[in-house]
Amino acid sequence: MELRKDPITRSWVIVADDLEKPAPAGYCPFCPGSPNAPQVIASMSAGDSGAGPVMAMVHPAPLYRIEGEPHRRAEGIYDAMNTVGAHEVVVQSVRHDIELWQSSDAEIAQFLSLAAQRIHDLKRDIRFKYVTLFKNYGSAAGQEFSHPVSEITATTFVPRRVLYELRASRDYYYDKERCVFCDTLNQELRNPVRIVETHGNYVSLCPFASRLPYEIWIMPRRHEASFERAIGSKTVQLHDLAALIRHTLQRVMSVAEAFHMVLHTAPNTYQKSNILQYWKTVDEDYHWHIEILPILATRPKPYFLKEVYYTSIASEAAAERLRKLETR
Repeated sequence: MELRKDPITRSWVIVADDLEKPAPAGYCPFCPGSPNAPQVIASMSAGDSGAGPVMAMVHPAPLYRIEGEPHRRAEGIYDAMNTVGAHEVVVQSVRHDIELWQSSDAEIAQFLSLAAQRIHDLKRDIRFKYVTLFKNYGSAAGQEFSHPVSEITATTFVPRRVLYELRASRDYYYDKERCVFCDTLNQELRNPVRIVETHGNYVSLCPFASRLPYEIWIMPRRHEASFERAIGSKTVQLHDLAALIRHTLQRVMSVAEAFHMVLHTAPNTYQKSNILQYWKTVDEDYHWHIEILPILATRPKPYFLKEVYYTSIASEAAAERLRKLETR
């Protein structure tokens, strides 16, 4: 496998002739007692709160491998490099039938703590520019394993959408000396037609320019650039965040059968890019958040709509319906 960069969109693409997949078997590799369980990288044992153990494991068929160097190289005008990075699976529960929205707040908090720990540890490797956590649920979202898991990737590049956010946040800060996410959140809270729920320091909302129906963001009210630093602080109310994630996913599962969930957090500031220079003010201008993109069965769209995001439900109407849905 190798990474290739599109010189026009500046997107990095993983190219593989024949990506190996885990061999099918009659057992789950992430259930206790599996004979061929992946290598465990880190774990948190069951706590006094009643939360079960959670583990981070090497992905059985990783897209990125920890060994080696990127060896960025030119092929004419094109850029390519090795798929150096990390690809881990975070096992949310030892139980095979309990997803995040069915878990207790203590169990979700345990999962978030381990994820933050792994992101922090991976950022110590200065080869990696960006580390994130994501979850694909449902066949339409490309769910890979039947066991309830999320995934972590560390890459030698910053993904294009996050890079757009970093540049926009930096430009807004240079102009106004304020965080664009904080300003957005303050405006939404003053006129809460797009707010779905607030829980302690955390808010879930439907963005003003949602890309698709029922898109939801979860973000802290207090300015925090880095998810892992915030989760590791002594002041964080982790159960508030856990409860909001649980409620939000319950709402999503009431309107969709599949979703993508991805964490957007500050890039690795140990890796100071002199070209991008987003790290100079990133602690002041960026704001971590979780984006949840439900997948609904809809009619195919004509080509011109594929070039622009299309949603058939305005964010105000989506937020109103989501607020009315029962959570537990």
